[in-house]
Amino acid sequence: MLLNIPTLITLLRIVLIPFFVLVFYLPFKWGHLVCALIFICAAVTDWFDGFLARRWKQTTQLGAFLDPVADKIMVVMALILITECFHSWWITLPVSIIISREIIISALREWMAEIGKRNSVAVSWTGKAKTTTQMLALFVLLWHPNSIIKVVGIIALYIAAVLTLWSMLQYFYISRHYWFREE
Repeated sequence: MLLNIPTLITLLRIVLIPFFVLVFYLPFKWGHLVCALIFICAAVTDWFDGFLARRWKQTTQLGAFLDPVADKIMVVMALILITECFHSWWITLPVSIIISREIIISALREWMAEIGKRNSVAVSWTGKAKTTTQMLALFVLLWHPNSIIKVVGIIALYIAAVLTLWSMLQYFYISRHYWFREE
């Protein structure tokens, strides 16, 4: 199977991950800004690859598998970096909520696919709002050039954590009919 452009863009996002991590640790004044810029470029590819795949009718099973994997790795790596950077419970708490939700929803989606109900847990507008807010928070907190920007990032991170819990509850509500059914 030949790789199409949307799948290559997804692979590019995966390749960018170690670069934004490496740049984060560079001992230069501009390191965090470049890290944040690489991260936001990778985040934009998350939207762009899906848009192109649908527009050009080039959705593939490989792309459908790689896209959420690339997204989750990218977000978790950024969350780890900001947790280490700020080294504080008020950052670790929303980060823990977000990472836990990602694991839980990934497991829920896998289980729903196993019982043939994968489309029941499709991405909702709350999930899209969560992702947008989360990407903004991560960009700002990776960069954090001053205390005002840092506060904006922390507020966005907490909003993302609340949206994370809200969307998780929505997924649970949608899937509740299948929890206790026997096969």
